[in-house]
Formats: sequence, C-alpha cells, structure tokens
Amino acid sequence: MHLDVHDLRNFYYRSAIGRAAQKAIRDKLVTMWPEADRQTVVGFGFAVPLLRPYLGTARRVIGLMPGPQGVMPWPAGQPNVSVLCEETLWPLETGLVDKLVLLHGFETSENPTAVLEESSRVLGPGGRAMFIVPNRAGLWSRSDLTPFGFGRPYSPSQLEDQLRKHGFVTERTVSTLYQPPSTRRIWRRFGGALEQVGPRVPFFYTGGVLMIEVSKQVAAPRRPGLGEAVRKPLRVLEGVTRPVADPGLSSSLNS
Repeated sequence: MHLDVHDLRNFYYRSAIGRAAQKAIRDKLVTMWPEADRQTVVGFGFAVPLLRPYLGTARRVIGLMPGPQGVMPWPAGQPNVSVLCEETLWPLETGLVDKLVLLHGFETSENPTAVLEESSRVLGPGGRAMFIVPNRAGLWSRSDLTPFGFGRPYSPSQLEDQLRKHGFVTERTVSTLYQPPSTRRIWRRFGGALEQVGPRVPFFYTGGVLMIEVSKQVAAPRRPGLGEAVRKPLRVLEGVTRPVADPGLSSSLNS
C-alpha cells in the first residue's frame, strides 16, 4: 500500500530525521552516480528528494508519482517536473530512460511485478536503475516512525533474485542509513559520523536501507542461418583427387 504524498513530504522536508535520511541516501546515490550529463533521469514513487543534484546537467528530470500515493509539485520555485501516473502504466516512451531511481514505489506497490516490467520497458540500452528499499535486517524497517517501516522489507538476496527473474543484472549492492531511526537530538547530532563509520563495521548489511544498482539484460539478436561464417573449409576431403573421365566410356557414348 502506497503512503500518502503529504506524509512523505512532511517526513523528508519538515522533520529532522527525514532530512537526515534524505541526505544519507542522496549522498550515497551521488557517490554511485556522480553525473547525468545530457541524460534522462526518472524517479518513481517518492524519489524527487534524491533527484535535485541532477537538475542542472541532465537533459530532463521527471518525477513519476503513483496515483494511490498522490502527487505534489516539484521542485519548489522551478518549473514542475512531477507527474501523476498509474503505477503499472508510465507515460514514458520505451527505452527513453538513462537513469531510474525507485524510492517508496516498489516495496509499497500491490503489483511489484508490473512495476518491474515498466522499469525494464522504459530503461534504454546502457541505462541503469537504482532500487532503494527497506533492509529486512536493519532497524528502520522495524519502526513506524519513518516511511521505511511500511511496505515489504527485503534482504539483499531476496531483492537480487526478484530482479534477476525480470531480466535485470545486479551491478552493485550497498547499504546506508546506519544511524538509528530516532528523533532524539543526540542521534541526530552524531548521525553523519555514524554514516561514515557504518560501512566499515563487520556487519555490512545493518544499514536501514538497501540500494541495488542494476542494468537491463538484453538478449542477443537472432539472425537466420549460421551465426558466423566458416573460417576454414571442411578438411575431411583433403587429399581426394578430382574425378577423371574414362576415355573408353566417352568413346562408347559418342558412337
């Protein structure tokens, strides 16, 4: 079940814990995708808080927000790029997207298979998608203080297996949000330090959020006939002399 857009907006833009979560996830995304020069960048769900770094250089940035969630104008003070859409029928051309970010759009969907199919359809050759979901082993999926406490949490293997079944190839899997999902000021004060230390601890997947980068697997085109030319002639008949006509037989045929 999708969350309400007003609740998501209030969390990410009007609460200290939400702004901390936004910064941690966005910083990790920019580290993995440092640029999007002249590319088409699309977010699905409530991914717009992560897309701002690409507004200046991307060819276009689009925020798709599913109908059950609702839509809000974004970005503030600039021409709107957010669009209300059906969660299983996106108003995008096939193969249009270079970079696709899904946040609060996959784990909350009642039809995740269709979301994966749409993700594959709109992703172009060489394009990448980033699936951002609650980590089943993390603290954030166990708390209803944040949007990550709703929907289906995943372990890395569970999500990677589901993506693979729909033709996606996992490129990288990382974790973030190592700070506790607490509104207490002391945790907010040390949140940045915890994000720096978290990836170095032995329990790598203890972060509250998983970020899995995938590419689309494209089947090789089929061609009629042999796939490649025979480089060398068949050698099994080497050494066999050419047939020679029998003179006697030729004379009898002419008589």
